[in-house]
Amino acid sequence: MAQQGAAGIATAVAESVQYQGRKTARQGSEQRRQQILDAAMRIVVRDGVRGVRHRAVAAEAGVPLSATTYYFKDIQDLLADTFAQYVERSAAHLAKLWANTEVLLRQLLAQGDGSPQARARLVDQVAQMTADYVMRQLHNRRDFLMAEQAFRQEALLCPRLAELVCAHEQILLHGARQMLQVVGSRQPEQDARMLTAIIEQMEYQGLLKDANMQADGQMLAILVRYLQMVLATA
Repeated sequence: MAQQGAAGIATAVAESVQYQGRKTARQGSEQRRQQILDAAMRIVVRDGVRGVRHRAVAAEAGVPLSATTYYFKDIQDLLADTFAQYVERSAAHLAKLWANTEVLLRQLLAQGDGSPQARARLVDQVAQMTADYVMRQLHNRRDFLMAEQAFRQEALLCPRLAELVCAHEQILLHGARQMLQVVGSRQPEQDARMLTAIIEQMEYQGLLKDANMQADGQMLAILVRYLQMVLATA
């Protein structure tokens, strides 16, 4: 995996996701199973992981209680498959994002001449791109972020969820590392770990406070300062 681009790694993770519940062969059965997983995700977003119970999920999905226990023998299997679906969908989304981001970054680099002024402009541009990404997450994918936070907490107690959380983290890490390699980081692995930690903290704070926080405020200032240190422009 280390030799693949970030988009390729995200795609590989999406294709490697393993589900725990009963497999389905008929289209109607798969649709019902999908209804159950989507209902469980809505409950996680609304009530947290502890709100996921067979009876609550059946009511949310509009299916008989026996359907949830048929596809998922216990709550752990249901939670694992709900988050597996989240990781699969998130990986597909990020594969497209990383591919598009690399193209844009290379275009920005081609516009510069390597001078200190050009490097400073690059810092501002990449910081703005990153801040815009966080704001899009908070505005357009808020439910996904809420679910991610809930599953991360539950993963501390559930090894099956911990594996999925780690897989999702690898997608984010490889994407950040590829971005930083393109713009000239000398230590892309360490710098990527710091950047993903910064982004995750910004997302968490955005969920706590409000998605209406200004991208050109403290968030942008932090990202500019971080990139100045990474690219040695300050």
